[in-house]
Amino acid sequence: MLHPGDAISTGRRTLYIILLGALTALGPFTIDLYLPAFPVLEEDFHTTATAIQLTLTGTMIGFAIGQLVVGPLSDKIGRRLPLIAVTALHVLASVAAAFAPDLLLLGVTRVLMGIGAAAGGVVAMAIVRDLFGGRRLVVMLSRLALVSGVAPVVAPLIGSALLEVMPWQGIFIVLAGYGAIMLISAICFIPETLPKARRQDRGATTVWQRYKSVLSDRVFLGVLVIGGMTFSGLFSYLSASPFLFQETHGLSAQEYGWLFAANSVGVVLGVQTASRLAARFGPQWVLAFSTGMLLISGSAIIVTDQLGLGLWGTVIPLFFFMTACGFTFPCAQVLALDRHGKAAGTAASILGATNNGVAAVISPVVGLISAGSGITATSMATVMVGCAVIGILALWLIIRPRSVAMLTP
Repeated sequence: MLHPGDAISTGRRTLYIILLGALTALGPFTIDLYLPAFPVLEEDFHTTATAIQLTLTGTMIGFAIGQLVVGPLSDKIGRRLPLIAVTALHVLASVAAAFAPDLLLLGVTRVLMGIGAAAGGVVAMAIVRDLFGGRRLVVMLSRLALVSGVAPVVAPLIGSALLEVMPWQGIFIVLAGYGAIMLISAICFIPETLPKARRQDRGATTVWQRYKSVLSDRVFLGVLVIGGMTFSGLFSYLSASPFLFQETHGLSAQEYGWLFAANSVGVVLGVQTASRLAARFGPQWVLAFSTGMLLISGSAIIVTDQLGLGLWGTVIPLFFFMTACGFTFPCAQVLALDRHGKAAGTAASILGATNNGVAAVISPVVGLISAGSGITATSMATVMVGCAVIGILALWLIIRPRSVAMLTP
């Protein structure tokens, strides 16, 4: 037995996939479930689209901060306690957001919600790394990557449906309920996978040592750049899309949600295909394909928009962009975690914090460059293309695929 997870039964492994997947989805749902309500929030609070986008930025910053705290803490004191404590914070902050009387307080509660949602994704990835390695790690992480990739594009569809039957405040009550279910599940069903003996492994006893071991890895640094740029391209689309598709193209909240559902198919195809290709050819070579696809599809959106091809001219290349994101997510996670088993929580936290922190800074750029003229497909895709270019440079200049060893069985 190479890894503890090799002795786990198929049924138990399935249970872990379901619970850890649901925990991973808490973050994307916290960030994206209220996207269809952006125009309503803009009207209710008598503010601008840019100001509403800043509440999304605040959530992502909180998510990044929370991961940087939870990851190293879970390496030091175990996985369960940080997971339970921070998820409880999410429940309380979600209830507070539902009763926020103004945009400032809503922004503050959204930051706290981001911090509270941070534990799910970080601890889930760390638990998987505690239990598995090699090619089985690819398979398990691909399941989590499927959730983290699909959740951001499915969440607005669910949010649109919720807006049909409740005001925007109800979305935050739903999130509080989701967090409460995850809290109870963590207490009852998720075991401690990092025994005390492993928390004191030589060379990884302090937060500084863990950060140093991870951040001194050239491949990990390259993965940080690629992951951050891919999430930035994705969230540039997510933050701009409510205004682009509902205001510019005149879609209803429900039609907008169905558009997201269609894009989720591309993410599913990308993740499932990437997991098989990565196990056979290596995740670094899948990234070589996916980063190029991000650049080509983003550029196609600009071309079709400038040619005046309308809604479908944007939606079709956008589908391929989302598929490329699906290829990228699991491969980046595997390269980041396979090399750092002793500091899995720290590695996962740095990866997640970078993804969301960088995306929080870059995604509002769409609104800034569109100020005065309105958000267009060209302004959105310009940011997406810039992110793709930086990701390609990081792959070939920092990671250097030919220097990365193949995965163990």
